[in-house]
Amino acid sequence: MTHYEKPPELYAGLRLHQNEHTGGCSPKVIEALARLTPEQISLYPPYSTAIEACAVNVGVSPDELLLINGLDEGILGIAIAHLRPHPDGLVPEVIIPQPAFEVFKVAASVVGARVVDVMPTSDFAFPLEGVLAAITPQTRVVIITNPNNPTGVSTPLATIETVARRLPTDAVVFIDEAYVDFGGETFVPRLRQFSNVIVGRTFSKAYGLAGLRLGLLLGQPGVLDPLRNAVPVYSINIAAAVAVIAAIEDRAYRQQYLEETAASKALMYDTCRRFGFHYWPSDANFVLVRTAEHTTRIVEGVRERGIYLRDRSSEPGCAGCIRMTTGVLAHTRRLVAAMEDVLCAAR
Repeated sequence: MTHYEKPPELYAGLRLHQNEHTGGCSPKVIEALARLTPEQISLYPPYSTAIEACAVNVGVSPDELLLINGLDEGILGIAIAHLRPHPDGLVPEVIIPQPAFEVFKVAASVVGARVVDVMPTSDFAFPLEGVLAAITPQTRVVIITNPNNPTGVSTPLATIETVARRLPTDAVVFIDEAYVDFGGETFVPRLRQFSNVIVGRTFSKAYGLAGLRLGLLLGQPGVLDPLRNAVPVYSINIAAAVAVIAAIEDRAYRQQYLEETAASKALMYDTCRRFGFHYWPSDANFVLVRTAEHTTRIVEGVRERGIYLRDRSSEPGCAGCIRMTTGVLAHTRRLVAAMEDVLCAAR
């Protein structure tokens, strides 16, 4: 069975290796958590207010939304609902364009599904022809991360529609929109046209709630019904249910972070051009940079200076690449200064 190996628990430094909101959550979230009463904590949590707030925020009705304990739970729920072996012995297949978030494969392996990898193009554009060619009568799920992780490259919505229309009748497209807040285009307004598409969202990135674990699955009620049976009834804790409302209401805090992320990416692009590193323009809160023979030197050098980055060289198409979180502008400036120190020292 495939296992997901979490990155080392590195907290005594600047964490730019897991695409978190390193500026922290909104102060209004802390205020909301401080108002929690002992009675609220002792009871099973109510969800109706959080569901309504989330539905309004993303532009769907409450019955088109399912709260989940982080997107990881949603991914596992989709695997349970759609990828278990058939009574007739057929093994369901999940198509995963690479490179991709490792948890997709882990969830498939838990239920015994067959993973069909589609290798990336040289520019990391969505490999439409490869995905269409991989579809078989056993295909039950196609996973599309949009914008992609670790590349930050977006997939045109028309391309996703093409995939959805080519699937067997009992298959679904799962669109992981974890990073859509930062510049990607969401499929949500098109969901009512497709009964076989599910969109996943998270409050870990743009809202800074990674430690509270809260996400959403969005889709037509019929496509969400099997998932409601695959996800535990009370998997969302009261702290997350309260915090998400406060996070959504503080629009100014989120907007400031989005603006800092855009400025951080521009700074990283400029840095890459100065050093002659290839990068992929990103619609996420990170940048994938091909540092080639400098990869290990940079990762280890900035780590010695208290900054953590993610070497993605083992991923398909990502040889010699580092993924760098580009969120809080001051943190990106610190990273750039550290990279300059490391590279200039090497020269």
